[in-house]
Amino acid sequence: MNKFLVTAMIGTPLWAQAPAPNSSAGGALPPPGGSIQEDGARAGRAGRGRGPQAPQGPTPRLPDGKPDFSGVWRPDNGLVGDITRILKPGDQILLKPEYEKIMKSRKAGQDPEANCLPTGVPRMAPYPWTIATAPGKLFFLFEGNIHSYRQIFMDGRPHSKDPDPTWYGESIGHWEGDTLVIDTIGFNELFWFDFAGHPHTEKLHVVERYTRSDLGNLVEEILIDDPGAYQKPFTLIAHNRLDP
Repeated sequence: MNKFLVTAMIGTPLWAQAPAPNSSAGGALPPPGGSIQEDGARAGRAGRGRGPQAPQGPTPRLPDGKPDFSGVWRPDNGLVGDITRILKPGDQILLKPEYEKIMKSRKAGQDPEANCLPTGVPRMAPYPWTIATAPGKLFFLFEGNIHSYRQIFMDGRPHSKDPDPTWYGESIGHWEGDTLVIDTIGFNELFWFDFAGHPHTEKLHVVERYTRSDLGNLVEEILIDDPGAYQKPFTLIAHNRLDP
């Protein structure tokens, strides 16, 4: 068994291993029906605009004055079903021909996330997720798959020269004003970007920029740079909201 999975299972308390609630940013995912790309588009559309409104109020701040991102968040459905729905205006997702064939060959039952494996980055499961803070670190805690987590180092360290490939990679964070910037490398190729089956390679480099403009909203700008699978980088813009 994968060493990461063993570690995650052992480190997860029994109460956290209960099935995640059947909820999402705006509704449960529809069951697969047509092609996986059609199903992904449906999943990305599922329930958009529904559900409770984001709580209102000013941006909470840490003692050092930086925004406090702690809380339980509902993910943008575009990070679940189909990333093309949250593509930055003017950008294009251009797969290399061999990886376009790989995407078209994928079937819903092969989806790693649907088989309770870690989502990878930037994908989200259709359940709330939590941001927790600790000295020199941030943690992203996920209710889906195996209740796994991401660890983001905030202590100023550089990236490792040759990190071992993992589901969530090696994440190094820093502040640019009120924006949290997370730079991640060192991915394996075992996850999909979304339910639609967008692939990637171990050359993947992700830069996430998080801003919390008020109490209830967390905007995530995600630069995807994978010269192995894509013809050029592209950017996604996701809108997450605080779970009231």
